[in-house]
Amino acid sequence: MISDLTAYLDRSPSPFHAVQSAVDLLTQAGFSEVLEREVTPRAAGRYFSRRSGSLVAWSTEHEPGPAHGFRVVGAHTDSPNLRIKPQPDTHSAGWQGLGVEVYGGPLLTSWLDRDLGLSGRAVLRDGTSTATSLFVIDEPLLRVSQLAIHLNRELHTEGLQLNPQRDLVPHWGLGTQPGDFLGFLAEHLGVPAQDVLAWEAMTHDLTPARVIGRDRDLVASARLDNLATCHAAVRALLSRCDHGVDEAAPTPVIVLFDHEEVGSTSASGAQSTFLPGWLERIVTARGGDREDYLRAMADTIVASADMTHATHPNYPEKHDGLHPVRMNGGPVLKINAQERYATDSRGAAAFALACEQAGVPQQIFVNRTDLPCGSTVGPMTAAATGATVVDVGAATLSMHSAREVCGVADHAAYIVALTAFLEPAA
Repeated sequence: MISDLTAYLDRSPSPFHAVQSAVDLLTQAGFSEVLEREVTPRAAGRYFSRRSGSLVAWSTEHEPGPAHGFRVVGAHTDSPNLRIKPQPDTHSAGWQGLGVEVYGGPLLTSWLDRDLGLSGRAVLRDGTSTATSLFVIDEPLLRVSQLAIHLNRELHTEGLQLNPQRDLVPHWGLGTQPGDFLGFLAEHLGVPAQDVLAWEAMTHDLTPARVIGRDRDLVASARLDNLATCHAAVRALLSRCDHGVDEAAPTPVIVLFDHEEVGSTSASGAQSTFLPGWLERIVTARGGDREDYLRAMADTIVASADMTHATHPNYPEKHDGLHPVRMNGGPVLKINAQERYATDSRGAAAFALACEQAGVPQQIFVNRTDLPCGSTVGPMTAAATGATVVDVGAATLSMHSAREVCGVADHAAYIVALTAFLEPAA
């Protein structure tokens, strides 16, 4: 299963590719795509739909009643990175560079002195219409070079201070004139430059995902936050469907949102209509109405699943000593009194029972009281649907770095726990 995870990570350098990689796994298991403009299928079956960098998938093979509740696992497809500006070409001191914007909250120093590729999507002219094309350039095109220590003697006393506008410009060529990013991208796509109408391009680290450590019990990779969860969610849904579905069981759903790292306020983020819209459409396809949808939401539990912080061996004082989180110690329940996580007692109990049913240990993460807490798609999902939501995760180190670390055993436990959550014992 770890080789399946590392392959998924390597195939998914952008949110659009993460969705496509999930689609590949779903279609191999008999899921059919439903376009948002199409009528929701009334026949029982396995389905998915996508909107930009987001995806929702569900199974109605057991043909439940219209007011039947759901079990939902939610994750996100985006990760912090450097994204190419619309007019990116720069020139300085004989170097050609590309202007970038910082997406999300990356550990900026982790992007220095790395071989970077490009990925994303482009919208192309197609006669009088348009067509969308994904692209991946897994070649060492870009590098953000650090200033040598000889020219920055204050580095070890004052720390590295980075100005994103000036210090994060990647260079990709030499010359007396700016480069031609549009022409380069058009050549890669095999179209004239005037047919590239728009793009969303982002950098990615080229180092492949690896199993590491003395006992080969860790995974090092880019984008573990939160593609490890996306992979676990897809595998949990497939396992849930393969077990067969009892008519009394809740309908299993997974949703992978884009834009969590920048607040989720977008057409395809967790604050959009994407999830509640599809849940209502599933209810109405069963013959229900708005009343049935609201009743179904009252009987729905959502697991907002996102990677969480393992206790760092070099900085244990940064963690709450009453709630240590061990790597390979099992799935993690996340709790915050300020509602940065949406967990309440009902949701916490549902996840505890899922871990018990799966035969895996559960850990609990609570932030230090004197440090601000990050957030997830959980609170906004709870507000948008009215469903019970529990925030959960798997332990990681170096979160938001260009390269993060998680546990091999944790990923396997994550999958079986999420499978049990989607398939609660009667």
